[in-house]
Amino acid sequence: MILSRYLFIGILLLFAVGFAIAPLILVRLVAPARRGSFKQQTYECGVVTTGETWVRFRIQYYLFALLFIVFDIETVFLYPWAASYLNLGWFALIEMVVFLALLAVGLAYAWARGALRWL
Repeated sequence: MILSRYLFIGILLLFAVGFAIAPLILVRLVAPARRGSFKQQTYECGVVTTGETWVRFRIQYYLFALLFIVFDIETVFLYPWAASYLNLGWFALIEMVVFLALLAVGLAYAWARGALRWL
């Protein structure tokens, strides 16, 4: 009986790996073997690139995006909590206050370090 459970998991694992590898093998078989110079060109929004294509971006853009993601995730946690607040009780309220306090400390730290200044 226990062997049949492991057999099912093994078959499921084989299907999962096969499902992931099959498109790679199919592309290798169907794709053209030679790539032309036109295919190797950089394509950006339909406009032919001029100048250097590898431009260094300021780290501030990435920090700003990371902060946006963090506070976006906050709303993912905050909305369901607010929707069922009446059923959760005091412990959930304290947990949410601690969560929001941690986010406020993170925001104050990012603000003090100048991560929110857009140049």
